[in-house]
Amino acid sequence: MLLWDLEQVEAYRDGMPRPALPEVEDDRDLLDRREAAVVLGVQARSVDAYKTDPRLSEHTVVVGGVEHWPRAAVRAYGAGRGAVSGVVGRPRGSGDMVPRDLLPARIDELLDEDPAVTAARVVDVLGVSTPTAQKALVRARAERIAELMLAEGLDAEEAADRLGYPPAVRRAALKAAQHLHENP
Repeated sequence: MLLWDLEQVEAYRDGMPRPALPEVEDDRDLLDRREAAVVLGVQARSVDAYKTDPRLSEHTVVVGGVEHWPRAAVRAYGAGRGAVSGVVGRPRGSGDMVPRDLLPARIDELLDEDPAVTAARVVDVLGVSTPTAQKALVRARAERIAELMLAEGLDAEEAADRLGYPPAVRRAALKAAQHLHENP
């Protein structure tokens, strides 16, 4: 049984009928990831990626071990992120939505916007498979690291730092960059 506010909890505890919830939405309502996804018009897994954005993370409220965000913060985040520029999600069994020859340029655009872009975000925006997104991100990051190494005489770690790549995505990109640097 889901209980939504203190009045309902107390009524349940005391064996009384639960009061009805208000029928109008309030900006102070706390939304879980599924409810936030409905407000944003995305799948719940997308909220997992969005919740680290400071526009949402600074409003996180943990209730019973579950993250929630005020409706106003979710709406503001949605308005601030604008329209999704690509396909949202991917139909089962479908092929890649972006032709392979156009993929590097689209990946570069996403890396320009966010050096820490995830494979999940690439899948959501470009409609490619997860393995394709992962390989394309590693290759694009590696190429950028190798270019910076050649242009400025940096080592791979220094180039990755300069490009703003988070530690979680570096290992594969650094290995590939080292190979590109040694075999141009």
